[in-house]
Amino acid sequence: KGTLSGIGGVERPGIVHRLDKDTSGLMVVAKTDRAHKALAAQFADHGRTGPLERAYHAIVWGVPKYTEGTITTQIGRDPKNRQAMAAVKTGGREAITHFKVLETFGSPRPGAKVREAEAGPVASLVECVLETGRTHQIRVHMAEIGHPLLGDDLYGSGFRTKLEKLDRIAPEAAEALRALGRQALHARLLAFAHPANKRKVMRFEEDWPAALERLAEALRELD
Repeated sequence: KGTLSGIGGVERPGIVHRLDKDTSGLMVVAKTDRAHKALAAQFADHGRTGPLERAYHAIVWGVPKYTEGTITTQIGRDPKNRQAMAAVKTGGREAITHFKVLETFGSPRPGAKVREAEAGPVASLVECVLETGRTHQIRVHMAEIGHPLLGDDLYGSGFRTKLEKLDRIAPEAAEALRALGRQALHARLLAFAHPANKRKVMRFEEDWPAALERLAEALRELD
């Protein structure tokens, strides 16, 4: 046998907690079946009775109306696009995301040739803490409140228009976003009980990858 849990099959051996495609950050992989089952039970419980914690950093278009809040919807398959998920009224699964605005990336520099409608804050850094773990949950929820993730062409309505705006007011940021080539989402923190010693809490944090850091630094030049 190999060095990973056999649960998950050949394609995803040992994977307990995975990320959306093109999302960076922390994942959980178990080396034994016993550890896999114990960890999977914690993720299925969503931290209701244990120390499980999942926090993500997302850079979103604009700035949410409230500096912090909770988004609660049902998430199910998008009836208009079977490749995507959506907030639905019926037939979905409950999804809860707690968010907090950590930083805003402000108006263009004085003298920049921009339209009046483009003079407000361009983007913001948001921390999202998951109470549930639905497919594409953060991407769906931030789009639902009108602030889709930068680089997310699946859920970011008007993505090309927003990118053209960024070209006009912050060309370096636009270049950094194109270089990133994905949604600006990073799994920053994971905490859970040790699968063998439940009283021991394992806590991991992961710095942003260089491409995401470059995007944030370029956006900070707007302030």
